Amino acid sequence: MINIYSIRWSNFILFNMSVILILGAGKSASTLIQFLLSHAASDGFQVWVADGNLEAASSKINNHSNGKAIELDVLDELARKELLRQVDIIISLLPPSLHPLIAQDALALSKHLLTASYVDEQMRQLAGAIQEKNLLFLCEMGLDPGIDHMSAMAILDEINNKGGIVREFISHCGGLVAPESDNNPWHYKISWNPKNVVLAGKAGAHYRERGQTLHKLYQSIFENAGQVSIPNIGQLAYYPNRDSLSYIPLYQLSDCDTFIRTTLRYPAFMEGWSRVVALGLTDESQYIETDGLSIADFFEPFSSQIQSFSPATQAQFSFLGWREDQTLINRGRCTYAEVLQFCMEKKWVLAADDKDMIVMLHQIGYEWQGDNYWMESSLVVKGEDATYTAMAKTVGLPLGIAARLLHQGKLEMRGLHIPIIESIYRPVLAELALAGIQFQDQVKKLDS
Repeated sequence: MINIYSIRWSNFILFNMSVILILGAGKSASTLIQFLLSHAASDGFQVWVADGNLEAASSKINNHSNGKAIELDVLDELARKELLRQVDIIISLLPPSLHPLIAQDALALSKHLLTASYVDEQMRQLAGAIQEKNLLFLCEMGLDPGIDHMSAMAILDEINNKGGIVREFISHCGGLVAPESDNNPWHYKISWNPKNVVLAGKAGAHYRERGQTLHKLYQSIFENAGQVSIPNIGQLAYYPNRDSLSYIPLYQLSDCDTFIRTTLRYPAFMEGWSRVVALGLTDESQYIETDGLSIADFFEPFSSQIQSFSPATQAQFSFLGWREDQTLINRGRCTYAEVLQFCMEKKWVLAADDKDMIVMLHQIGYEWQGDNYWMESSLVVKGEDATYTAMAKTVGLPLGIAARLLHQGKLEMRGLHIPIIESIYRPVLAELALAGIQFQDQVKKLDS
């Protein structure tokens, strides 16, 4: 629990310096916190990090003179509001389900809010009030969504400004393990919220392909995956991601015959994960008592089906613990999805020196002056280790840069936004390039 009075006293002795508050000190917070602390003294602000785990927040602050770690139960309304009242800019790295709480408080207390999460209906309903209060609520300001929006709009605006017409737009992004740290049959390790990994694709996918509006159900989304080639990486597989259609008007691509946003994985992952989904292991409605239950016991009802899979897929299930009878789950009554997450967190962990990798690729087909062109714009970012990951860097830096620009008065727009506006994406992309997050472009003219 936060100590309200100690925070007030700290604010007093800091001579009322501006405060940027980061809610959440999890996997994606490390680079964001480091970035803001590196500029705090010169820019004249404090960085406060609040988390339910004080040790986690403190380790990220690391005794920095311009930082403060705070233990906060975010569901404690009194403590939450008292903390938010004392800050100027809020960055929420909390799970999306908690954003309505933070958004309502930020609105009531007249605080700017930045998140990396999608704009949902609850947030949209606040748009008018946000504008009336002259606040900036900037959402989808991470990696995907975030860097994908900004980098795509920079290209699309350039094509549009010179009179081109975009006919195909496919945007791919994935958080992967770097090749030098890839040593398991899934070719995957967790570098972000493991629950989101388990539940990825649950909503199915809506997209446009060759003039047709298509809907792909969760049960088939990982099957027959498409593939792309990434410079210096090789072949990766992809599946369509969520609702691509809602971004067509935002990107002003009504003339586009193909519009797809996807998630990238290594091809072997797609094969194994399609089997996981088919077995119902991501089910959130099926419950099982796990006290005294081993991982092998959990997989036992599925054993005959697993034995019918290819040797490569059987090896993947073995790695998850299919035959492991020594490790007890002991988590009480759990859903199948929660047990699967338990297994993944045991087996897919990044070792201390492991490196993760972010890959993004935009594929754009367009017409210009009577000719057809195909553009591929790619980004590959590797992490330093299990703490300063590529995921943390690419999710955190856009938020940190935007918060700093807002503090400096360089983000003047107000209201509810995502970063598809030039006055947002231009300065943020420029700062990202200085940090080594820069796309490589290839354009070729197609034969008539």
